Amino acid sequence: MENIKVDVIIPAYHPGKEFSTLIERLTKQTFPIHRIIVMNTEETYWNKELEEKFSILEVHHLKKQEFDHGATRAWAAELSDADVMVFMTQDALPADKSLIENLVKALTEDEKTGAAYARQLPNENCSFVEKYTRSFNYPDRSAVKTKDDLPVYGIKTFFCSNVCAAYKRDIYQKLGGFVRKAIFNEDMIYAGRLIQEGYAVAYAADAKVIHSHNYSCMQQFHRNFDLGVSQAEHPEIFAGVPSEGEGIKLVKKTINYLIQKRKIWLIPGVILQSGCKYAGYLSGKNYRKLPRKMILWCTMNREYWKV
Repeated sequence: MENIKVDVIIPAYHPGKEFSTLIERLTKQTFPIHRIIVMNTEETYWNKELEEKFSILEVHHLKKQEFDHGATRAWAAELSDADVMVFMTQDALPADKSLIENLVKALTEDEKTGAAYARQLPNENCSFVEKYTRSFNYPDRSAVKTKDDLPVYGIKTFFCSNVCAAYKRDIYQKLGGFVRKAIFNEDMIYAGRLIQEGYAVAYAADAKVIHSHNYSCMQQFHRNFDLGVSQAEHPEIFAGVPSEGEGIKLVKKTINYLIQKRKIWLIPGVILQSGCKYAGYLSGKNYRKLPRKMILWCTMNREYWKV
């Protein structure tokens, strides 16, 4: 791992105080980072003092209407000449100093591994139910997923999260990288292609970031609508690999967990949230049948629909 060059790539929008904390933690990693490439939306909201404080930063500005989940990251990848590109979001914080080291280790243990994603831990304000959801989606045991695991993991075989994920640049370039137009889910679309082409995706449980949200029911609806749209637009990846089963499994396990912990008053909220998730997802999968006004109401990314 000694001669491996690593760039970290972070899309940013209205970065606040936590962004400075993120950069500071990255500069203190045990594995050295070559550059931190920031793709900032709207220069007006950028704090130029950050560039004076952290010389490792390379900042590129774009307009809000130019941002795209896939294209913006693809552009950043073109700016990188590193062996490994680590993509992060501005609201994820390294839990310790070995995040990058553990990601690189997971990525380089096998030449067939093209991507490795980190474990997401709940932040201090995380709700009780969301803490359990984090542990369900990000367990404490690492795993490497290949095409052979599709019968076992189903849609989870393609799971990868750009909240914090590392990619081998040579494989990334060979497969064409992230899709250039993506409403959401650019990470899973690419991971799906990796799996289909015979590569592997690693989950590195010892590479940890602090990241969680307490979404409302309507936020879950909008988020899952865009998720459904992304799957509908990429049948070459998701057709024949339904994700509904994973959702049902999570609901059942969460309810059982709440019963065990004697917090049954939280169960109605879980059922309501799950209903909103599924309604959003189903609407997104069938977005072509919806009028434009309905689509714009359902989505959380209105810019995506502007022609």
